[in-house]
Amino acid sequence: MPRFFIREDNIFSDYALIIGDDARHIGRSLRMKIGEEITLCCNNTDYICKIQSITDTSVRAEIMSVNRTQTEPDISLVLFQAVPKSDKLDFIVQKAVELGAVKVVPVITRRCVSRPDKKVFEKKRMRLKKISEEAAKQSGRGIIPEIGEIIDINEYYEQAKDFELNLFCYEGGGERLCDIASLKSAKNMSLLVGCEGGFDEEEAEAVINNGAIAVTLGKRILRCETAPVCAISIIMSITGNI
Repeated sequence: MPRFFIREDNIFSDYALIIGDDARHIGRSLRMKIGEEITLCCNNTDYICKIQSITDTSVRAEIMSVNRTQTEPDISLVLFQAVPKSDKLDFIVQKAVELGAVKVVPVITRRCVSRPDKKVFEKKRMRLKKISEEAAKQSGRGIIPEIGEIIDINEYYEQAKDFELNLFCYEGGGERLCDIASLKSAKNMSLLVGCEGGFDEEEAEAVINNGAIAVTLGKRILRCETAPVCAISIIMSITGNI
């Protein structure tokens, strides 16, 4: 069943209104007909609806049932990803969203080759938001995970204070995720992953001194686009969300 995200102010007592690009997509691309069913999602709630009318600008759908979205993890995991080269961040965002991350924050670290400033990065951020939305639709998420503004490592230290648990994937070694007892009880956590060059020793030490737990993903060195997928998968498995 096609799935779309909708604003709360477009949901009424017994019907919902889809407007803009999604309405055009329903009518022109999907060629849906009156009477067909769609799922509309808002604030982690699924509305099973039947299409009542379709125009070029809007689709009206009767609300048939309302249910809490069942696909959201019971943990809140934010990925802080050091900015890689090329379009690797597109892939990382897509997979992080599919696996259950609630937010992805790009970070500039010492070894980042790509170092756009906030203004330059904003255009790319808009594309990443679209990737997040499409991945959320495809994977049946109850929310569209946020793409944060690009930050530097010092800003990461400040934001990390808001989490119960901060994890740091370090190629220099650390604890195995399955051995971290607090991982099973924490509901609000962050995960920091490096770019192609990883982290230098001084930067890694600073991350640890600021409260993050260094973790290892095994003896093999994973690519920067593989590491977050591997780590998030393990975390979701340990916490019972896969």
